[in-house]
Amino acid sequence: MRSGLFSRSAASAADFSHLEQASVTFSEVAKRYGDRPVLKGINLSVTPGEVVAILGPSGSGKSTLIRLINQLETLTSGDILIDGKSTRQLSRQALRQLRSRVGFVFQQFNLYSHLTARQNIALALKHVHGWRSAEAETRAEALLAQVGMAEKADHYPEALSGGQQQRVAIARALASSPQIILFDEPTSALDPEMIGEVLMVMKALAHSGITMIVVTHEMQFAREIADRVVFIDGGHILEEAPPEQFFQHPAHPRTRRFLQKVLNPLHPGAV
Repeated sequence: MRSGLFSRSAASAADFSHLEQASVTFSEVAKRYGDRPVLKGINLSVTPGEVVAILGPSGSGKSTLIRLINQLETLTSGDILIDGKSTRQLSRQALRQLRSRVGFVFQQFNLYSHLTARQNIALALKHVHGWRSAEAETRAEALLAQVGMAEKADHYPEALSGGQQQRVAIARALASSPQIILFDEPTSALDPEMIGEVLMVMKALAHSGITMIVVTHEMQFAREIADRVVFIDGGHILEEAPPEQFFQHPAHPRTRRFLQKVLNPLHPGAV
């Protein structure tokens, strides 16, 4: 009983204002929606600065897995440790700190249509993190330059292509200098011609010291940029391996079937 009370107290008192080690550890993580299990006993460790690609068919639990990290979804059971500290039952302040250390890039950009690119980035810095307006605007301009969007600072989202909007969204996710950044299928809403410009920004971020967890259908990103590939299906991790091993010598039969269909869709039964 005392250990349970201690763990709850420790979690609520956890300090996430700075991460000593930007690591993520899933410990027996489970998620259910009503009677429907989505994730089942997930155990996974992501080391500081590692780039991990999460692959799997639609509905396999990939997006839910990363949404649990910054509590866009709530755990059913198990625990997620950030920097070795439990994230269960956090205080409001600790959760706010955690979310400032963990950036999130969504599928659908989620930019405010009435704000310019610069204003979209500066907004949270001013109203959540307490930055002065001039400092927030300067930071926003620097981030737009980092993602190749400096000349679009005063443009509204409707004047930007899908790829440009997603680059602004990535800049916004970087605004609070997160040590971990999560990507939830960041290219899935883009026209094929726009995908490359977003992947190039992500490639530049990879191995910059930021821990990256990327849910994606982009096999080229997983193959060429990720340090490790994790394959999920039916709420279970079925395989994890370095990219070369994963793509050339997949061990699990379900992984092999998935790759056959994805990499060779006209001949899904080919070896």
